[in-house]
Amino acid sequence: MAAFSQRMPALAKALAWSPTPFRRVRPSDRDWPSAASWEKLKLQVGGRLEPVQFPLAACQSSFESAGCQAVVKNIRNPYYVGDQPGLTETSGWVDAWVSKASAYVVAARTADDIAAAVNFARENRLRLVVKGGGHSYQGTSNSADSLLIWTRHMDEITLHSDFVPQGCNVAPRPAVTLGSGVIWVHAYDAVMTKAGKYVQGGGCTTVGVAGLVQSGGFGSFSKHYGSVAASLLEAEVVTADGKIRIANACTNSDLFWALKGGGGGSFAAVTKITLRVHELPATLGGADFEVKANSDAAYHRLVRQFVGFYSEKLFNDRWGEQAHFSGDNTLGIMMVCHGLTSEETKNTWKPFLDWVQQSPDYSFVAPPIIGAIPAQGWWDPAWRQEHHQGVFKSDDRPGASEGNVWWNGDGGQVSWTIFAYESQWLPASLLRQDSQEKLADALFAGSRIWDIELHFNKGLAGAPAEAIAASRETATNPAVLDAFALAIIGSGSGPSYPGVQGHEPDVERARRDPAAVGRAMGELRKVAPVPGAYVSESNFFEKDWQHSFWGANYQRLQKVKAKYDPEGLFFVHHGVGSEEWSEDGFTRLR
Repeated sequence: MAAFSQRMPALAKALAWSPTPFRRVRPSDRDWPSAASWEKLKLQVGGRLEPVQFPLAACQSSFESAGCQAVVKNIRNPYYVGDQPGLTETSGWVDAWVSKASAYVVAARTADDIAAAVNFARENRLRLVVKGGGHSYQGTSNSADSLLIWTRHMDEITLHSDFVPQGCNVAPRPAVTLGSGVIWVHAYDAVMTKAGKYVQGGGCTTVGVAGLVQSGGFGSFSKHYGSVAASLLEAEVVTADGKIRIANACTNSDLFWALKGGGGGSFAAVTKITLRVHELPATLGGADFEVKANSDAAYHRLVRQFVGFYSEKLFNDRWGEQAHFSGDNTLGIMMVCHGLTSEETKNTWKPFLDWVQQSPDYSFVAPPIIGAIPAQGWWDPAWRQEHHQGVFKSDDRPGASEGNVWWNGDGGQVSWTIFAYESQWLPASLLRQDSQEKLADALFAGSRIWDIELHFNKGLAGAPAEAIAASRETATNPAVLDAFALAIIGSGSGPSYPGVQGHEPDVERARRDPAAVGRAMGELRKVAPVPGAYVSESNFFEKDWQHSFWGANYQRLQKVKAKYDPEGLFFVHHGVGSEEWSEDGFTRLR
């Protein structure tokens, strides 16, 4: 009894101590900044602070109203969506997230604007969101009740003939500096169309440059040049302490490494990036066609033939982009090539096309389009129009730039809602002669369940040694270096608008599809069992996401996070350090 009595004070103290977890504030909380505080921030950022409007709110009462129809008229235009701080390219992901407007936005134009917003968010315990292009499938540039740093207007582009990163004693090299609000089509216009050089960026024209670099990033020709992150020479950023810092191989080198594929919005707010510039090849080209088989057995043979053909003729740094394997027994080819003439491009495909044409079991859905064009015309809408190549859609708003275009095939991503999405890197060992049969079997079996896409440019096996070495120095999962392709299987619908009656996504289907998508990917994981997914194109509910996205690099990334953002100001879903927070990023769990 005496011993128990002696322990009572310590026990009482322990029971009385109930630490309150750190929680960010919302507009309904009494600690939300006062109107005077917001006005002070507005003065600091030159008046560029505003409450955020959600354009689709006009549709929630009546879809037929004039206000709603004005929004709907433009909602499939990615440039309109990108110009709205209250919208995201994707409408949401059923049971994961939906597009919601922040409480306030700083429409930043300078690094000082961003620093002021970062300091204000930290000092007032606000949820902070950073958005450039707004393309995140995971909803990482989106949160209700937050302060949004919107970099859309930081769109400066500067070409350098002899760039040297600050503090580095290295030979000068050609480069381009891009503000964090630049989108890739405008970067290509400046570097390729006008300057006749090449910069490795993304294939989708309206993706933001800064976000793609931070996610690792791949473009149509990454099989030759490496990942987008591998081209980063220097970044200017604002860290969680509000300081404007330079990050390169010689200054803040640990942060520089983390920015190269460690995930967008996790380590700092990027103000500008500088990427290496390459010589432009004479030509870029491709092959576009679909082959239809008349039976399952014939389709199985077609898949097997393509696997062997790819291994022999296409598994190199010349060829990138996609092959689609569909449940209706169609093989779709949408591939591009680098540095080949039209004749060389056609000769590459001749053995495969001859094989198809020799059998009555196969037919072309449309005549194959195979050839090459001058590389300087690839992203030039004027050249494409002059040569009757209708590959782009245009921003038709009054006063819009003629350079505001997007590929026809990318339109489906605008205002779509995701139901399921998974990715998996496939190792190049599957292309060995003794493994091609099991790869073909897996592709065929998976396609019986759901359509499968192989993105060859998102696996770097087959790239030149220089591109592999540069990509190895990024934070991306090293599995990409040994992968010949990234397999993607997904489901969604659009346009759809959660919360807009009569135009909402099909929730029943959305909850049914993930199981089938998972089974289809399961067929591929039988032959590629080691988890490895691309962070920007992956499952919102990814298990063991730390290792799927970053592999052995994750522990090193955690150390960088702890050094530059110890309090977790920068939070994104499944970002480095996010396991310490609630799903919405408002409450710290440990």
